[in-house]
Amino acid sequence: MNFRAYFDRRVRMIDEALESYFPEERHQPYSLFRSMRYSLLNGGKRIRPLLAIASAEAVGGRAEAALPFACAIELIHTYSLIHDDLPAMDNDRLRRGKPTNHLVFGEAQAILAGDALLTEAFRLMSQARKVRGITPKRVLMVINVIAEAAGAYGMVGGQVADMEAEGQTPNLPMVEFIHVRKTGALILAAVRSGAMLAGARPSALRCLSRYGEYLGLAFQVVDDVLDAQGAVEQTGKEGGGDVRNRKATYAAVLGPAVAKQRALALAEDALEQIKGFGKRAEPLREIVRSVIGRMEA
Repeated sequence: MNFRAYFDRRVRMIDEALESYFPEERHQPYSLFRSMRYSLLNGGKRIRPLLAIASAEAVGGRAEAALPFACAIELIHTYSLIHDDLPAMDNDRLRRGKPTNHLVFGEAQAILAGDALLTEAFRLMSQARKVRGITPKRVLMVINVIAEAAGAYGMVGGQVADMEAEGQTPNLPMVEFIHVRKTGALILAAVRSGAMLAGARPSALRCLSRYGEYLGLAFQVVDDVLDAQGAVEQTGKEGGGDVRNRKATYAAVLGPAVAKQRALALAEDALEQIKGFGKRAEPLREIVRSVIGRMEA
């Protein structure tokens, strides 16, 4: 499989769908939708929606059926970035190489744009015309998986733990607790939701879930390494922010070199979980390689 061509097709599909959900200057208040579109359509690797689609395809599902849920996950991810960048949290000035939302639209508008994106994600997943052909029971199960990953038991809880850990002397259990929830939970939910929508068998779902767990942790460890290296071109953010904010990261606990080895080991663990899958799972393997490849770029 030509993964680059596959990747380009799928990202184009995702971007076109996101654009169609929030057409420019279509709804009032226009300022709110401009703020939402600014962050949502500001590039990005689309790793989470890609994972949802690739997981569905890996077990014989169709990309089109998974697309609304894949896009909903990207809405949730984007809302989290807008809020993470706020002065009350990480106080970042760059996101994906551009000024953060609150610097362009103001803090109040950024908060509301994030709120709107989160809410619209659940409206999208529950619209009957968008999820045609999927049983209501399966839709409800997937919404529950995504909601748990996004909320207090997942991403939001991880963000709180991340903030509370600032300035403390970090240790490995603390860092893993934060990373598994703040970053890993939504990545795992993307993998699981795609597989569930496609009707994956329990054994396949277990393997894909473990794949998602390892990949989610590897993804954040790579980010930790890149931030420590000041790799603005790879992260799209100002380098060294974790050190300035005294964040609990793998790089802070283990040092960048050992953290890099940890990321490589997690990637191998992820690949091991899907070794029994056929060629249809090759995009999932390539996503792992691309995540790890960011450290070599």
